[in-house]
Amino acid sequence: MNQSDQGDFKALRREYVAQPLNRSDLAIDPVQQFADWLKTASEYRPDDATSMTLATADAAGMPSARIVLLKHFGADGFAWYTDYRSHKGQQLAENPQAELMFYWYGLERQIRIQGRVEKLSPEQGRQYFNERPVGSRLSAAISHQSAVVDSRESLEQAVIALQQQHPDGDIPYPEFWGGYRLIPSHFEFWQGRESRLHDRFSYTLKEGQWQIERLSP
Repeated sequence: MNQSDQGDFKALRREYVAQPLNRSDLAIDPVQQFADWLKTASEYRPDDATSMTLATADAAGMPSARIVLLKHFGADGFAWYTDYRSHKGQQLAENPQAELMFYWYGLERQIRIQGRVEKLSPEQGRQYFNERPVGSRLSAAISHQSAVVDSRESLEQAVIALQQQHPDGDIPYPEFWGGYRLIPSHFEFWQGRESRLHDRFSYTLKEGQWQIERLSP
């Protein structure tokens, strides 16, 4: 092992023993296929089913990735909410395209979704903000996400001050906070299989139609 290495995991192995994914198993519409897999994941492990990696890149091409939560989806896209001033918000302003990745351990499944990103309407942002627990609304309202802060105490004091201003819990909607929607142009569904001979299928939008292809593992 190289002296600079802090760990060597080359010998770590696990086998994938899931059921096969066949072309005949797939829905014609990738959003329906996603819904089917999300339903299974929600039944298997509901607390993590909507966790997804959101990968963005700035204008220079430097990528960033983080875990966010899917809040709603449909034929019009896949939505999440955040501070528009955050690192991801800044990158999406410079380069409004992204990839989402879902991984469901135990089911041995992954889904990747690529597409362009647009902001949701202020009305949608306000509606969801007001549906959140009071604590979450307070945190969103006082935080400039991703900005440097001198201490946790400063954040806690800001929460207390805002809470005292609005003891009824009616926290004003912050205009810097809202939703994004990824409008998909490409999906990939991955099912782990024995001996790493995984099943992979892509959906690519071409001239308004989804083209399905099997990919090598």
